[in-house]
Amino acid sequence: MIDLDPRTKFHTFKRRFKLESGDDLAYPTVACRTWGELNAERTNVVIICHALTGNADADVWFKGIFESELLQDKFVICMNVIGSCYGSTGPQSINPSTGKPYGSSFPKVTIRDMVNVQRALINRLGIQGIDAVIGGSMGGMQALEWAITDDRIRKLVLIAMGKAHSAWAIGVGEAQRRAIMSDPKWKNGDYEVDNPPKDGLATARMMAMLTYRSFPSYEEKFGRNPQSEHSPEFAVESYLDYQGKKLAGRFDAMSYVRLTQAMDTHDVSRGRGTFEEVLGNIRIPTQVIGIDSDVLYPPKEQKALAGLIPGAMYHPIKSKHGHDAFLIEFEQMNRLMKPFLSRKERIAG
Repeated sequence: MIDLDPRTKFHTFKRRFKLESGDDLAYPTVACRTWGELNAERTNVVIICHALTGNADADVWFKGIFESELLQDKFVICMNVIGSCYGSTGPQSINPSTGKPYGSSFPKVTIRDMVNVQRALINRLGIQGIDAVIGGSMGGMQALEWAITDDRIRKLVLIAMGKAHSAWAIGVGEAQRRAIMSDPKWKNGDYEVDNPPKDGLATARMMAMLTYRSFPSYEEKFGRNPQSEHSPEFAVESYLDYQGKKLAGRFDAMSYVRLTQAMDTHDVSRGRGTFEEVLGNIRIPTQVIGIDSDVLYPPKEQKALAGLIPGAMYHPIKSKHGHDAFLIEFEQMNRLMKPFLSRKERIAG
């Protein structure tokens, strides 16, 4: 079991959720963290949605936002997505039908499934209004889905993602999944939960780290430098090896598979109409933030997204850090988000 912050709260539903795949998810648990106090009207809520390997501890991975005054007087909630391994129901959880961990039998979920379960928790808490939903990468996909499907939201911040998962991003995810499934511990489409394919997951993470940063950042940090004076290993090889093993020690391989598959389902037009029709119906102030060095979700995706949402503003972050810049460049993030989140006006419908 992965260690969780002792302040994590767990909410278990006494019903089944119908997934987009047609499968049922029985009695799911959602792990979440909250900060601040609800006002009497239960309307001062900010939802922060986490990225692929994130968790409900938004004050850790989004600490620069918490250290600013952006969330002052707000009730902030971050919910771990279903399919993850940080307290919400996922592959490591016990399947109530078998009494054993789901493992590879855990059903495929979509971004819409994630938000559907999150909404059920928000409803259970009696939330009447949501000041803002904020998310980057996979978190941004959830935030956009929230805005499309819930009329309680007053502002929307979308960071480093687009209106649909691109062929490039799908391909990157599939290559990582193949790396996991090529691990010797992955046999006949399954694995033992107590003996997971960590080498495969570590390799997948190494691949991912190349897309999370940029050519200039790797050149500046590593160049062709050796790891040490007497080592034949390049410094960049040692770095990627460390990052791979670090994730394999804290994350579940099947969760990685299911969550990357969920990201592939991200397409707001799917079954709803054209992008213009779907995104044109978003009538709340929206800020879209891109990163000039992001190779995984390049800025043209954020510009296109902003162009389809009425009144949306696009703002770039200038950084050498690539996709990960939204978890690093907090001074720029705060400078962009503060005036936006303090706005009072609402776009007319």
